[in-house]
Amino acid sequence: MPWFLYLIECDDGSLYTGITTDMQARFDAHASGKGTRYTRSRKPLAVVASFELAGRSEALRAEYQVKRLKAHQKRALVSGERTLDSVLPRQDADAEQTPKRKRRRAEENRTTP
Repeated sequence: MPWFLYLIECDDGSLYTGITTDMQARFDAHASGKGTRYTRSRKPLAVVASFELAGRSEALRAEYQVKRLKAHQKRALVSGERTLDSVLPRQDADAEQTPKRKRRRAEENRTTP
């Protein structure tokens, strides 16, 4: 089942970020005041961006990364100046190394006089 990361623009100009499996039902919940506390105090105007992700864990990781962005970076994501992939951390072998392996690799790369 696909999951969606979405950004909602609120009436105070702020952007709310969340995840769901049903975009319309979730926006309706926000609009009716049954969503999060954040959108209860700031009227949601519209979904300004949504991104389909493979599963819940991917959606949660993406949500975490997007929530860490500054407002202007989120707006760049909404406008298409940035892609969701540019926000997510790289998934390569180095990124998944344990601290012990990282230290060992750093020691191996050190040049000795």
